[in-house]
Amino acid sequence: MRADAIRGGLRRFLDSDIGWSFRRTPAAWLSALVLAILVASAFLAPLIAPQNPYDLSQIYIDKAEIPPIWSADGEWPFLLGTDPQGRDVLSAILYGTRISLIIGFASVIVSMGIGVTIGLLAGYHGGRIDNLLMRLGDTVLSIPTLLMAILVSAIFRELLPPALREPFAALVLVVSIALTNWVQYARTVRASTMVERRKEYVLAARIIRVSPSRIMRRHILPNTLTPVMVAATLNLGLAILSEATLSFLGVGMPITQPSLGTLIRIGNQYLFSGSWWLVVFPALQLGLIVLSVNLLGDWLRDALNPKLR
Repeated sequence: MRADAIRGGLRRFLDSDIGWSFRRTPAAWLSALVLAILVASAFLAPLIAPQNPYDLSQIYIDKAEIPPIWSADGEWPFLLGTDPQGRDVLSAILYGTRISLIIGFASVIVSMGIGVTIGLLAGYHGGRIDNLLMRLGDTVLSIPTLLMAILVSAIFRELLPPALREPFAALVLVVSIALTNWVQYARTVRASTMVERRKEYVLAARIIRVSPSRIMRRHILPNTLTPVMVAATLNLGLAILSEATLSFLGVGMPITQPSLGTLIRIGNQYLFSGSWWLVVFPALQLGLIVLSVNLLGDWLRDALNPKLR
């Protein structure tokens, strides 16, 4: 029964305007296919990875810095070689991709929640509330995004006891990235809310004394979600890239829980010693993810734009 429902939903999607646009845009379905493979391989890492990079019993020091399998000194099963600790690079990339994706998705969801809430309040109430919230957004935008994320991350790390900094490193990154990316959602929702609140259905709801929170949640919010979803798709790649940048700078994920940014930072230290695979393959993985997400976001923005239909 569930399989029939899934097939029916997929058929309705393919027959819709967006589905037709998806099928007619090679960049969209190719990027979706690549992204699906990368996401599936990351979350199936415990099943397909040759090694668990977090399990010290599976790390062999005598296998340190083995080159990729196609090199003369390559060894099976280390397809992409090993790092100076004897950790399989492919396994580390798969596990690191999972961490980067989780942080990216979580930070987008949190920043979208903050931005949508602030945008609804500012657009519906207007006046002093609108001015206060939008000036707060202007203040956030006046500080460079990366600097703001580093500042927030450093503050949260100092507030945590030393023993909790590594276990809560991912949560700190999510909060740091979310607090720097909510302004775009707030401005988008505010603009849509200011248009929607003047329409007849909102005025009718006010006349029958529907509460403002219910009007915003049940009536205005559904009509503002289209631009929000486009912005979320485009910001997902930026969030993943922000996490990688913070980890590369040493204020992100620790070595014991490496993300793609951490792997690139570690590999960069050995780049000029000949171990090029330590930085090249994680960087390629990160580039593929961000490129696929951005191509999907560009397609979705064009597909949902009524002026281009």
